[in-house]
Amino acid sequence: MQWDWLKQFLPRGLYGRAALILVVPIVSLQLVVSVAFLQRHFEDVTWQLTSALGHDLRLVSDHLQADGAEAAMAVAARLDLARSDAAAPDWVSEADVSRRWYDLSGRVVITTLQGMVPEIVWIDLARNDRRVFLALGRGQETLTLEIDRRRVSASNPHQLFVIMILTGILMTAVAFVFLRNQVRPIRRLARVAEAFGKGRVAPYKPSGALEVRAAGRAFLDMRARIERQIEQRTMMLSGVSHDLRTPLTRLKLGLSMLDSGPETDDLLRDVEEMESLLTAFLDFARADALDDPESVDILALARKVVDDAIRMGGQVELVLPEAAPEVALRPGAVKRALSNLLVNALRYGSHAKLTLTVLDRAVRFSVEDDGPGIAPEDRDRAIRPFARLDEARNQNRGGGVGLGLAIANDIARSHGGTMRLSRSEEMGGLRVDLVLAR
Repeated sequence: MQWDWLKQFLPRGLYGRAALILVVPIVSLQLVVSVAFLQRHFEDVTWQLTSALGHDLRLVSDHLQADGAEAAMAVAARLDLARSDAAAPDWVSEADVSRRWYDLSGRVVITTLQGMVPEIVWIDLARNDRRVFLALGRGQETLTLEIDRRRVSASNPHQLFVIMILTGILMTAVAFVFLRNQVRPIRRLARVAEAFGKGRVAPYKPSGALEVRAAGRAFLDMRARIERQIEQRTMMLSGVSHDLRTPLTRLKLGLSMLDSGPETDDLLRDVEEMESLLTAFLDFARADALDDPESVDILALARKVVDDAIRMGGQVELVLPEAAPEVALRPGAVKRALSNLLVNALRYGSHAKLTLTVLDRAVRFSVEDDGPGIAPEDRDRAIRPFARLDEARNQNRGGGVGLGLAIANDIARSHGGTMRLSRSEEMGGLRVDLVLAR
């Protein structure tokens, strides 16, 4: 669109845009009133006053030509026109008028007087803002006059501008106060919604205008439904896993009492795999309810995750910045997400690498491996729960139900961040970027 370039100069926030909607009409109204005043009132009044003076000067000029300077001065005195002893300015030889650049009414005065009284030699409006100096007489004796500026211009023309500007500033300030009170509930709602997106339940009471209150009540209802849904999902999976653990325990106990053999060992491995699957189900169900946010040393957290992976026999490289601020996050959830990513990386590759990067408003954990990776067209499907990409990842390297990436993705979203899959340029395998807002 041809007006898209203008958007980069406009405010992005609601408060700024509302203020712009408020200020633009006020400023436009003041400009229109100012122009109308200058053109229709100020200039018209100046022209009428100057025209009256022009008739007086015309009479004085006629007597100056007919009877001389003394007779003309007597007529000027009766018309309240004072004689001036001021000498002709230096600029008279080059120009016949002089005024200040901001003297808008002076332009009307000069034009009107020159049109009505051709005998005027020069007009000086720049010497004194309150006086008009001019000289009459062409080809005869010259008469210099000094006239009060109020006879040709409207007195105190700036009063309207001062009153208009001060009133506009006062009304704008009052409007800004009311505007801030109206925007504050919207900001509170945005902060509460953002906190809920990061897994925190902040207290909120609807306030403000009717529309904002309606939006706040709708948010509270939505938050309650989501919390009930998460609770029901957790309780359902917890109940199912608990009910299944009992027969699995009995089965495992019975198998342990049998004589050791290939068939018994295979059955025991199947039981252990079923237990790991149940644990994965519980991890996925409880991913949103691990712990409360707290200030965490992310450097120490990254070292702990890597140490655990190395202790399990993996080859993991850790790259950390020299310093990093403490970040408010859920340490148990983040540790679980990073552990899942490292387990996946070591399952499908021989080496893994964890890199921590501190951004302006977020922290990024990057996990890379030297495995086969995931094709670009399968990456969106890979982060879905229970997704198994047999052709992309070697499932013979270990069991799983496709919940590792899904759990990490849910934890990233609960921290107001994202998870992105790409190809590792350095190691050639999969690269997973876990970005958490701070």
